[in-house]
Amino acid sequence: MTEPAPPRLAVVIPCYNEAANVAPMVARLDAALTGIPWEAIFVDDDSLDGTAARAKAIAAQDTRIRCIRRIGRRGLASACVEGILSTAAPYVAVIDGDLQHDETILPQMLAVLDSGEAEIAVGSRNVEGGTKGEGLSPIRRMVSDGGAALANAALPVKVADPMSGYFALPRALFDELAPRLTATGFKILLDVLLSAGRPLRVAEIPYTFRAREAGESKLDATVLLEFGGLLADKALGGIVPLRFMAFALVGGIGVLVHLAVLGVLHGLGPIGFWPAQWAATLVAMTANFLLNNRITYRDRRLRGPRLLRGLILFYVVCGLGAAANVGIAGLLLHDGVAGWGLAGAAGALLTVVWNYAVSSTLVWRAR
Repeated sequence: MTEPAPPRLAVVIPCYNEAANVAPMVARLDAALTGIPWEAIFVDDDSLDGTAARAKAIAAQDTRIRCIRRIGRRGLASACVEGILSTAAPYVAVIDGDLQHDETILPQMLAVLDSGEAEIAVGSRNVEGGTKGEGLSPIRRMVSDGGAALANAALPVKVADPMSGYFALPRALFDELAPRLTATGFKILLDVLLSAGRPLRVAEIPYTFRAREAGESKLDATVLLEFGGLLADKALGGIVPLRFMAFALVGGIGVLVHLAVLGVLHGLGPIGFWPAQWAATLVAMTANFLLNNRITYRDRRLRGPRLLRGLILFYVVCGLGAAANVGIAGLLLHDGVAGWGLAGAAGALLTVVWNYAVSSTLVWRAR
């Protein structure tokens, strides 16, 4: 019996609740990659709809199909990294699991890499011959266009569609870049381009972005915030953790919420200062929790009963942080180590660090 040829191309498919699209994806790859040894790696973030089970059922009959089911780990970028690092194929491609990317251009993407014409091939909706078609809602179109403008302001090489989640590159190049990747958020292409340390040779292959046939989109306007955080992370050389920057930003928003509520209840309303201060504190902490759950800890987002338990625990964490803030500031001021301004700033900084550290390990701990 002749052994099948080892895969020349590994197609990594990050998934979350894409069960209905698994079998059609395999069928489309089989048709598009005729004559090319390939494998498909579905990386499933513990979907609730049985995506992993569907992929494994097909894998039991087709050795070209594999599935990685991730427990307690979420995020498209990190799923792509994990999938790519699991293969020995010389070339890798990333394609969304929702069937919106045109798999028929994969042979062309592989050809430009194999010829040495480019180091990375990008499926592009923004070059001649490509189009966004009916695949983008108004919000997603705004995110895509805004992200493209933001990305190209920072990229060492201009890319017409840096928001594309559809690209291919040699595995050896990815292996080289992997330790430098931030691996957060929904768009890994920008991370790859920024982490290279030099302008990569890019070829953009046009395609038409299809409308989703089944399932629901996971993208929203917070993708732009993740993009901004990624750019800041690269600009600072990774010295300050990206998640800490997001946590601190949310904390700043919480201060504005606190002042607004205090102003309405006490400044404009009849409520005394201390009751209004406590009410403003509670509202600000609640707002901080919800924003952190949505943005900072998007990949660990709490839902259902865990959301309420997390909120109560967050109140406790922030309460202890506030007590530490007052205690440290008072100690510095009392001992003459610092004036009131510096003492207050030191206490506030300690609070942010404390709240971040404890929230990461207790409230939004990785399961």
